[in-house]
Amino acid sequence: MKNKWLNFLSGSVKVKVQGRGVERFINACLRNGIFVWNVKKHGEDVATFFILLKDVSRMRVVVRKSGCKIFFIGKSGLPFLVRKTVANSGFFIGICLFLTVVFLLSNMVWNVRIQGAKPETEYRILKELKQMGVEKGAFQFLLDPPETIQKKLTDRIETITWVGVELKGTAFYFQVVEKKQPKESEAVNVRHLVAKKKAVITDMFVEEGQPLVSVHDHVTKGQILVSGIIGKEGQTKFVPARGKIFGETWYKSTVILPLDAIFYVLTGKYMEKHYIKIKSLSIPVWGFQKVPFAHYETERRKQALRFWKWELPLFYERVIYRETEEVKRSYSWNEAFQKAKEIGKEELEAKLEEDASIKGEKVLHAAKENGKVRVEIYYEVVENIAIPQPIVQGD
Repeated sequence: MKNKWLNFLSGSVKVKVQGRGVERFINACLRNGIFVWNVKKHGEDVATFFILLKDVSRMRVVVRKSGCKIFFIGKSGLPFLVRKTVANSGFFIGICLFLTVVFLLSNMVWNVRIQGAKPETEYRILKELKQMGVEKGAFQFLLDPPETIQKKLTDRIETITWVGVELKGTAFYFQVVEKKQPKESEAVNVRHLVAKKKAVITDMFVEEGQPLVSVHDHVTKGQILVSGIIGKEGQTKFVPARGKIFGETWYKSTVILPLDAIFYVLTGKYMEKHYIKIKSLSIPVWGFQKVPFAHYETERRKQALRFWKWELPLFYERVIYRETEEVKRSYSWNEAFQKAKEIGKEELEAKLEEDASIKGEKVLHAAKENGKVRVEIYYEVVENIAIPQPIVQGD
């Protein structure tokens, strides 16, 4: 088996020898170090056998002294295979180029379709997509995944409520839902407006219904503020109470802030590596150098590769390494105290409705505990405390 592989790698030639003294000729070859195998005799003066390609020139010397004639009737092995491949290289190169072009075209974006958007919104979406690289002729495996594209569009374009992103073959499909001004239902059930929490009334705007409280009144949770029953006794009717009743309410917030902290921030520097993945095997195709950052965050984006209309068991993976640096933050007591107050206020404002406002604040307790500042703050807030309550039989 080993000799067969060596013969294949070196190349072999089938020789036909004709003339008197065939046996002497073969013996002369062996004496001159020419390896001969598969010797077959086809008559009194004819025989065939195989020799290595490298021994052909040495055999010609033996032939001149033997009086026999030789004919090369066959050849095999790697050298001849390579020569044949080179001779037909144009054909193979053409096939490879064709398959490469089809593969690349199968992984490009050839259509971007947007449905459900007004012309001006569609123009803005196309503009944002172009900035993200999503346009005709772009390679799919270099683009963000559909989920990331969806989030970026929703964040950047305020006129859309939702956008669906789907990649089918070589086309991106975008289904857009635009924001609409909410329309209050014409048929609103009869109701009261009641207090959602304990408060002191500061202002009132009643559109419909009978007010039962006044400014500066103290109200409790569940107390009726605006009645949906109007009219004199015996001539009453039920209406859906409407309006806003602003009251002064109270919130308590506790903020704990470490005096010393270590965290990592992005520096803006990054490098990329690109791989072709086959199951768990990753073959690098670009970015062979070692990651030069001591601290970094890793982001992976994987895109399935296609050939024509078929999805291949191959993936193009793009790995982004973003450099981070260590930042040490130290607060003095006063700095930590002020920062804790800011955090408490920001957290409360995030919970409140748009028409609410913080009227004042009072620090109830501030202390240093185990390297941390603990601050308890009491907030006075003016907000709409009215919520609807359906009128039931018996009211």
